[in-house]
Amino acid sequence: MDGELLSEAFVELTDTMVAGFDVIDFLHVLTDRSVQLLDVSAAGLLLADPRGELRVVAASSEAARLLELFQLQNDQGPCLDCFRTGRPVAAADLAAAASRWPRFAPAAGAAGFAAVQALPMRLREQVIGALNLFRARPGALDPADIRVGQALADVATISLLHERSMRHSDTLNEQLQTALNSRVIIEQAKGKLAERLAVDMDRAFTLLRDRARTSNRRLSDLAQAFIDGTETLTGPTASRSGQQLPGDGKPRQYPGPGSRPQP
Repeated sequence: MDGELLSEAFVELTDTMVAGFDVIDFLHVLTDRSVQLLDVSAAGLLLADPRGELRVVAASSEAARLLELFQLQNDQGPCLDCFRTGRPVAAADLAAAASRWPRFAPAAGAAGFAAVQALPMRLREQVIGALNLFRARPGALDPADIRVGQALADVATISLLHERSMRHSDTLNEQLQTALNSRVIIEQAKGKLAERLAVDMDRAFTLLRDRARTSNRRLSDLAQAFIDGTETLTGPTASRSGQQLPGDGKPRQYPGPGSRPQP
């Protein structure tokens, strides 16, 4: 495991007191770093809304996000069990877990995942969500990786609660509801951008997130501006005024992750 990257991840997950703290970007840091540091293929994160119902708030890939949504829609899966019990839930071979999750297990296999480890986002008796770690091949996650994954989830949980307390928020539910509302806006912008640039959903989200960071804006604010038409996104280097990429005057097309623009 990359010790330097691990240290950076813990710093990122404790740095909630920065001006303009963006909870959605913060939660994506948790899923992204989980994939980078652990022997997993993807990660998804569910948080509870004010009614105690889980919602998808972050995922490292579109496949993971859709599978998390499938869990919620079918009220079945390891992340739900983890949240309800407040304890880790593991399935080293999802193909053998069809009797446990008859709808989720086949869907996970179809999405390219063969094993899963769910970790609670919990502080003492308060469980606010769950982190799902997906693997493309069968096999239990190494105990050392589980400890690190749980540590990341614990630090993120404490940071969210601490940020709420330090900023004198009325309740954690208010913060989580804001995050959930922002998530809806971001998903709409992501779909619109993916269609406009003819790229996949993962690439569209990366473009949105990169622009938000380089312009020092909240991801949800940028997404809303794009939906409203006050912000034009034509590529990773386009300006707020809608400047197009250099070349032939047309937006470049990004076929998908790993692809590069044509000169």
